[in-house]
Amino acid sequence: MRKTWLVGGVVVGACLSFVALLVVGTYVVAAQLGGAGGGVRGAVGLAKGAVPAAYQPLVQRWGNLCPAVNPALLAAQLYQESGWNPRAQSHAQAQGIAQFIPGTWAAHGVDGDKDGDRDVWDPNDAIPSAASYDCSLAQYVKDVPGDPTDNMLAAYNAGAYAVIKYGGVPPYKETQNYVRVIRSLEKSFARPVAPVEPSRQAAGAIYFAQKQLGTPYLWGGEGTAADGGRFDCSGLTQAAYATVGIDLPRVANDQYNAGPHPSREELLPGDLVFFSDDLTDSRAIRHVGMYVGGGYMINAPYTGAVIRFDKIDTPDYFGATRVTSDGAQALPRRGTDA
Repeated sequence: MRKTWLVGGVVVGACLSFVALLVVGTYVVAAQLGGAGGGVRGAVGLAKGAVPAAYQPLVQRWGNLCPAVNPALLAAQLYQESGWNPRAQSHAQAQGIAQFIPGTWAAHGVDGDKDGDRDVWDPNDAIPSAASYDCSLAQYVKDVPGDPTDNMLAAYNAGAYAVIKYGGVPPYKETQNYVRVIRSLEKSFARPVAPVEPSRQAAGAIYFAQKQLGTPYLWGGEGTAADGGRFDCSGLTQAAYATVGIDLPRVANDQYNAGPHPSREELLPGDLVFFSDDLTDSRAIRHVGMYVGGGYMINAPYTGAVIRFDKIDTPDYFGATRVTSDGAQALPRRGTDA
């Protein structure tokens, strides 16, 4: 069972669309997408399956409305705001897929589909409005020092006045976190520019794990009919690799010893990632997930949660194991490291 060290604001249980970008055969090294300011540069397309099909044309079209935004950035915002839920409503009365509060919608909502109304609950209006509002904010803060897109995102979260007042991203923890999260997610929504050759077995295991997203966690679950198709953390990784002919031990701390251990910088999709309260003892490992790229994993977290997409860079990250033979052979030799 894993403690939650989640980045604030990420929508729990709304990860299906986001993780779908890692379809079989599509892998990306996050650093290959990076550029100055941590964002995605140049002409940007959307990764296959990253955005729900109903919204992809809107995101691709309106994500090119002005230089401050791109489709991957707009997709990251919409995912972060609502998890693609057009009926989402927050305790602060933020509404719809883009989470506009009524006052902001009244001032900045647009009739994106030209049907004669501006409906905050209609993605055909809300998605164009989000892009249009981004571009308006970018204009408001265009003379502020720093990265223009970071400043625009900060204005989206905290207001343009705060960005102008502080000469950049304001010193608000929530706003700084919002900017970091969106810029990180932006890279994962972007179409890979330099795909690397996947392991067929890792691809198959990820494909299986993707299909379980949204399934409730069950302590001791192995996905059997008696378990109602539910899993715990190591039950999920064991079942995923069983579909591609790799037999793993049942529990997480045994799975850690099922192959060589890539460093954090060497991680590839399909590697198993482990978490522990004692970072000096592999026998104390208590959680495992399947790495899917860009600093994220698919995992079955704990009772009351569902199989979902979480970050791996947390204080309890222990290490990783590569269980595919071809992937293991690609790792540098480290003496007795097994």
